[in-house]
Amino acid sequence: QLQLVESGGGLVQPGGSLRLSCTASGYTLDIYAIGWFRQAPGKEREGVTCISPTGDSTVYADSVKGRFTATRDNAKNTIYLQISSLNAEDTAVYYCAAAHTLVAVSPTLNSDVYDYWGRGTQVTVSS
Repeated sequence: QLQLVESGGGLVQPGGSLRLSCTASGYTLDIYAIGWFRQAPGKEREGVTCISPTGDSTVYADSVKGRFTATRDNAKNTIYLQISSLNAEDTAVYYCAAAHTLVAVSPTLNSDVYDYWGRGTQVTVSS
């Protein structure tokens, strides 16, 4: 069973940056696309980005393009999400999720194809 654990969230001032991590155990990650999703209070879950199994392809939501960057180190079974130029609208619980490459042929923000989810890490942007 693949297990995912997010870390790196916290309180940050507007304009600040954070690096979130998603660490996997149970299976090697190199056959999974990894997506990052977020959910703010009272709002639906939103797909933020997805990175392909090899890391050579990514897709980003329009709301985060140019500010968020996903990378991965399969040797460490870890995916990273660098988030910068943060604003209040970025406040949410951030989740990572894994989709087998046979299902997610290309990076996707469609949450339906993701089988494994972490429990999330809180990011709060406030002065």
